[in-house]
Amino acid sequence: MKFYNSVGPNPRVVKIFMAERGVAIPEVTIDLRGGENRRAPYNVSVNPTGQTPALELDDGSVLTEVTAICEYLDEVSPGPSLIGATPQERAETRMWTRRIDLRICEPMVNGFRFAEGLPLFEPRMRVLPEAAAGLKAIAQDGMNWLDPLIAGREFVAGGKLTLADILLFAFIDFGMGVGQPFDPACSNLKSWYERMKARPSTSPTA
Repeated sequence: MKFYNSVGPNPRVVKIFMAERGVAIPEVTIDLRGGENRRAPYNVSVNPTGQTPALELDDGSVLTEVTAICEYLDEVSPGPSLIGATPQERAETRMWTRRIDLRICEPMVNGFRFAEGLPLFEPRMRVLPEAAAGLKAIAQDGMNWLDPLIAGREFVAGGKLTLADILLFAFIDFGMGVGQPFDPACSNLKSWYERMKARPSTSPTA
């Protein structure tokens, strides 16, 4: 297999997931800032959406989208699952992952693309600068909504680490670096973030 990596929270989700699952895959680094992902051969032979990450399988086929890649790696790798061992556990992980993606990750990253990231993204995709402030506010609303729901929990979906935690951490950590930190009053989220940040898999050098 071959993993197409780059800067950004989405590839980082997969990197953390692989580290937690003990999976090592050869990497190809794509120059996102230089637009390599938006031109051939990457957007022709690897991912027609021009996004990263991507996972090339041994038969030459390619998987894209973070959750699809992580679920595939979870199924083909030995060891405890980060999606779930039972139908209910898998459903709960997918439920929380979807909630986090829609309520926090998507508005946060688009808020960045349409504001601080505008010079980079404007030539590459449709951008809506007038929506940036509202999208950032939606992401804040999502984090404020999540905070009381994880009270008393070590992890988002309960007592063990799942893909939901990894997705949330990668994007919250991204937000901290681009002017979208969570409200310090979110004490449950703060405690969870510090626990996640202490894991070896989330080290910037991992």
